[in-house]
This record gives sequence, structure tokens and C-alpha cells, in this order.
Amino acid sequence: MEEKKSAKLNRRKFLSYSALGLTGLTILPGWVMANGKRIAPSDRVVLGFIGLGRQGISDFNSFTGCPGVQVAACCDVDNLKRIRFKNKVEAWQAGQNIPQRCDMYEFYEDLLERKDIDAVSIASPDHWHALMTIHSCEANKDVYVQKPLAFTIREGLEMVKAVRANNRVLQVGSQQRSSEEFQQAVELVRSGAIGHIESIYVKVGDSPKPLDLPEQPVPSGLNWNLWMGPLNDPAIHYHPDLCPPISINPEKDEQLWGAWRWYRETGNGYTADWGAHMFDIAQAAIGMDGLGPCEFIPKGYNNTEYLTMKYQNGIIMTEQNWRDGGKRGSRGIGFNGTKGWVNVMRGYIESSDPSLLGKKEKEIAEGEYEVSSPHMQNFIDAVRSRKDPIAPVEVGCSTNTLCCLANIATELQRPVKWNPATLSFGDDKEAKAHRLYGYQYRNPYSL
Repeated sequence: MEEKKSAKLNRRKFLSYSALGLTGLTILPGWVMANGKRIAPSDRVVLGFIGLGRQGISDFNSFTGCPGVQVAACCDVDNLKRIRFKNKVEAWQAGQNIPQRCDMYEFYEDLLERKDIDAVSIASPDHWHALMTIHSCEANKDVYVQKPLAFTIREGLEMVKAVRANNRVLQVGSQQRSSEEFQQAVELVRSGAIGHIESIYVKVGDSPKPLDLPEQPVPSGLNWNLWMGPLNDPAIHYHPDLCPPISINPEKDEQLWGAWRWYRETGNGYTADWGAHMFDIAQAAIGMDGLGPCEFIPKGYNNTEYLTMKYQNGIIMTEQNWRDGGKRGSRGIGFNGTKGWVNVMRGYIESSDPSLLGKKEKEIAEGEYEVSSPHMQNFIDAVRSRKDPIAPVEVGCSTNTLCCLANIATELQRPVKWNPATLSFGDDKEAKAHRLYGYQYRNPYSL
């Protein structure tokens, strides 16, 4: 610890004596052209990136389509991923005719000390989202954080407090909110075009499973202890599927998305990974942003066929295939109303009444949906205007709470009741004690 503190002091001293400093090398003087647009110095947004895996790279690619964005620094627990990201950023900067520099950090706290960084993009594993977001807000940085917002219910609630107490802008990476087909579906439901909504079918996939990967040696260059962070489960050990390796020479990217999301000890399964997208749109359509269901009944309980969520207004939402046909089983949403229905998935929307919008469908290439410049542009616009973006922290919190509650009911194998107004389980002490409501962080971390 003393060694790290000394390094920080030396770095600060160096910057204080540097004629240019970090700002002079990362922010352009005067008016410049960026992506074909003339950008004033006051309108530029300087970003730092935390978490540099496949999702972090995708988010960077999306932000490069936003005029006036600059990248100053990056952070990851894997040295090779830091180098890869730095190379990509500096190649982009060279193409923009701007100074080439992207500083690398192993500890995100060091990145947050940078005064020239306006906002951070966080694409770390979910168990790190809360601490990184809260500390970013306390460092006066705006935040773009990947979905789901948090790993537990309590973390999400604390993130809401941090954003509002520090007057920050936060956008959750639920990019479907910025996608045309989902916006059309939401508008049809909200306008009453298909009548009163009685039920919603949402297909997302399975809840998390116990960690069953064999332990393997930790590769050099990866700080596995730092990857673990606040997680305190002794059953967690390194396996390359949890933190997929890469190489620089020869160049080889990850062969899969981080599998940490599929295991109870490290993630919340498809319930949260895809639920943060699909349940999120369902909530938006029926006006439940910031609220949520009041009862969760797990699949199999008293012969219940599907995971079932009940709202106080009588709407019932189930996790099941949402339409028949060639794409049966595809992740998406079916809204069923008294006057008709609307089905929507990525690249597809259809209604029982073709005159409402007709059938629209297109093929979505693998990874294409992860690059969502409109969603990033919405965040950048919000940073400049100081207004909430399309997926603010309260939205991410309520969707994350829903996903956690669904998993709590599934693991307890019984119904769980929740009061979305008071954010409480009532007298259900077992549910409140569940790790997905909140768990004791590993020392020295604290929430």
C-alpha cells in the first residue's frame, strides 16, 4: 500500500512540473473538426474507460461516432487488454488528426483522479459496477455503465443515491431504449393502440447456475485478486472462461464473452443479462419505470409453468416464448392487450393490426447490436445539457431489482412478495437475507 501511495505522489509531482500536463496532450486547443462537425472546446467530452474486454471495445467503437468525444485514459486488471485498448484508441486518434495518447491504469481510482476526464464508461463485471460508479460520482465524473446496473438490489439503491447526491449524469447501457423497433413497441402500448395490457411474454433465458469450472493457474499480467474485488465467496477461482484471455502478438481477441455472468457466485444469469434488456422494455411500455412487480413466483412452484411476475395493476408477466413461427424461442417481448398484440425483438416488430405499423424485420449480425452510437450520443447530449438521458439510474435500478427478485424467488423455490413503493420484503426475513439483496463485501471493500 505504501508503495502505491508513493507512486501516486511521484505522478502528481511529475504532472505539476510538466509544461503540458495531461490536459495539454489530450484536449485539443481551439475549434476543431470532429467527425465532420465543428466542435467548440466547451462542448468536448473527455472519456476514460474502465473495463476493456469485448464490451469495453464495443462501447469505445460506439463513442467514436459521437462528435466532440475524446479519450484520455483506460483501465483494466489485465495488462494485455490495456495495451490492446491503448493501441485502438491511438489509431483512432491518428485518423482524427489529433494528438495520440491514452494513458493506462491498473487501478480505476488512479484514473478517477484525472481532472481532465469528464465522464467514464464502465464495462467491468457486474460485481464491480456499484463501487466504480459511486466513486466516479464522488470524483465528479458522469457515468455510462453497462447493464445490469448492479449485482445486488442494495448496490443499485446506493448507486441512485450517489448519482443524485453528486448531481451526476448516468446512462445505463440498455441500448434497446434507443432502438427504433423497441421505441415503436413502447409507443403502441403506451398509446392504448392494443387496448389494456393483460399479459406480457418475455423470453430471456435461464437463471444462473452454480460455478462448475475447474480451477486453473492465473496467467501473468492478470491481477485476479483485483478482478475479484468485493466478491467474498471462497468457491470462486480463476478459469479463463471467467476472464477470457487475449494476445497482442500474434493478435488474438477473446473467443467468448465473459462467462462470469452465467454463474451464481459471479453473475445473475440470463435473467439479468438479457432481462436487463427485455424486462426493461416491458417496464417502460407499461409505465413501471422506477417501480416493478409486487410478486414473483418461480417456475415449478405448485406446477407453475413459467417464472411469473405480478403487478399491482393486474398485469402478469411471464418468462416464456413470446410468439410462434420461425424465430420461436428468440429473446424478445410479446405485449397482449384487449384489442390486439405487439411482438418485438431486435430487428423485428409486428402487430396484430398491420395498419398500426406493419411487419418490419431485418437480420442482426453477431455483435451488431452491441455497437449503439445513438445510445452513446444520447448520453453525451445529456452530459452537455445536464439533463437525464433515456436510461437514467432510477430506470436501471428498478430493472436490476426486478431481475434480482426473480432470481431470489427461483433460488428459494417459493413466491416472494415485494413492495416497490417502500422497497421492502415486508416480514420476509429469508428473502432480505439473500445475497442478491446485499452481501458482505470482502475486506477491505465496503459499500
